[in-house]
Amino acid sequence: MLYFPGGKGANQAVAAAKLGAAVTLIGRLGADTFGDELKTFLAAQGIDLRLVRQSEEAHTGTAIITVANADNTIVVISGANALVSPADVDTLTFSNGDIAVSQFEIPLATIGAFFRRARAAGATTMLNAAPAVAFDRGLLDLVDFLILNETELGMLTRTELREGDSDGRFIEAARSLLAGKNNSKDKTICVTLGNRGALALVEGEPLIVPGHTVKAVDTTGAGDCFVGAVAAQLAAGRSIGDALGYANIAASICVQRMGAGPSMPTAAEVLSACRPRESRDS
Repeated sequence: MLYFPGGKGANQAVAAAKLGAAVTLIGRLGADTFGDELKTFLAAQGIDLRLVRQSEEAHTGTAIITVANADNTIVVISGANALVSPADVDTLTFSNGDIAVSQFEIPLATIGAFFRRARAAGATTMLNAAPAVAFDRGLLDLVDFLILNETELGMLTRTELREGDSDGRFIEAARSLLAGKNNSKDKTICVTLGNRGALALVEGEPLIVPGHTVKAVDTTGAGDCFVGAVAAQLAAGRSIGDALGYANIAASICVQRMGAGPSMPTAAEVLSACRPRESRDS
């Protein structure tokens, strides 16, 4: 059995920080050994942890991950993550151009409060709809950029989707999320499809981002790497298309390593992986 620092929010923060973004993490840890170790690891990545609290009320969130043929199955025990409350985001300050990222590892009410505060300041809100949970569709009104995989998209749209479905079927399902009150061409929806790459609806138009063929060792954290990379690129002023392409390359590096947080690549590693591709395309 191997132990690695991780957690979706932590992984995404590490990915963004290692790719050059200035990152502040909000959350809760237990006042235990795992909490101490995770805090030390995150601090070493240059992440601002002033809003990460350690609590005696619950243990640090953990996950049991089994890996077979490079794929993974994950059981999550929320622990202190479930204690993150709207009050924890009351003192947050945002700047226009910031990217506010959340996942479903914390309570939905807290995510709503976080996004409302971010939007009021002109920040872009990004939701990674994972782990998949049922939620009030009104939350989508607060989301500028939604990232999810095919399983999460199927659950959200109540559509039976399979990994081998056509791009058109995924696009159709994603487009259904823009119906009704959520109908906005300003909202971007990105569906990650593993080694197939990703597809997105950007200003209502489909964008296909090809994948990269690599020998995967462990896919744990690949989606988190993708989210963190997209956020870092958008924060740096890159276009959505460029950000998604960059994130695909970052995730392809991540899956060639064991673990979650420690497997996130650096900006130099992604740049090195980009160069051969650029040479082939020129």
